Amino acid sequence: MTRVLLVAPAFHGYGESIAGALRRVGHDVILHAYDANETLASKVRTKLVHELPSRFGSRSGELARKRTLTARAVAAVVAGRPDVVVTVKGDALGADYWEALDASGARQLLWLYDELARMDLDDDVLASRPSIVSYSPQDVAALRERGLRAGHVLDAFDHTIPFTPAPGDEVVFIGARYPDRTRLLLGLHERGVPVRAYGRDWSRHPVDRARTWELSRPDVPSARGVDRPTAYGLTAGAVAALNSHTNQDGFTMRTFELPGTGSLQLIDRPDVDTLYEPGREVLVFTDVDDLAGLCERARADRTWARAIAERGRSRTLAEHTFDHRIPLLEDAWA
Repeated sequence: MTRVLLVAPAFHGYGESIAGALRRVGHDVILHAYDANETLASKVRTKLVHELPSRFGSRSGELARKRTLTARAVAAVVAGRPDVVVTVKGDALGADYWEALDASGARQLLWLYDELARMDLDDDVLASRPSIVSYSPQDVAALRERGLRAGHVLDAFDHTIPFTPAPGDEVVFIGARYPDRTRLLLGLHERGVPVRAYGRDWSRHPVDRARTWELSRPDVPSARGVDRPTAYGLTAGAVAALNSHTNQDGFTMRTFELPGTGSLQLIDRPDVDTLYEPGREVLVFTDVDDLAGLCERARADRTWARAIAERGRSRTLAEHTFDHRIPLLEDAWA
């Protein structure tokens, strides 16, 4: 049995999903969520001590947090005595962590499910990694051009998370707020399409305004952020769910989660045809008018929409769960 230390962000519990898939094929897995704030006190401390100084141009809080996270991750490596260490992203960790990895003698894999351009990963660290996988085909190509061992591993859906569909008559979006997403949702709302955006960037709740250091919100119906089981239920019961990419060449988790939950996915990427069949398993839109038309048809013809969603779910369960990605990880760390 291989002892795997999985060092991953706490973000939406994806580390738990990866750990579960590794365990299902027989690995002994230790999960270290390196940036987890497990108590209210720790969350408040992160805001006041680590994030607040950056609002005034100081990096003191950011650097202090990096030192803390790095020390915890180093301790996890030393205590875990792993055969393999899989680091997911890892750009919040300092040089001491990577040195501890190299000194451990464990096989290593760096898994990136974000573009390098969006990360703060030291180039010397990147160049010294023995094996890297990324969801970004462009990053994989660039890394290979540099002579690094790099492979392409898609994001995935966790089919083991239980959820209850929440039937509704809205088109939903769950995720961060970016200008293109705001434009699309405003456009739908202005055209009379019932929509709702979920997430702290959209929510008008005073706690979310404080958490995001921002008071203004776009004129889009919104709600607070939700955990993954709730998100899966909302998308499963919605008329349709929007998946909008922002300067991304990789396909996000939502690409697989939406059809995986049985939702009708509306996606802005025609190249999704390498994964799903547009028109039969997902719907691709080109602009806000096209998107509005698809939304209205989905509302008017639920049988049509449900048939597409069910075919998308079948394809996801057959090809795009985390279990399907594990053999690629095992090959990459070998």
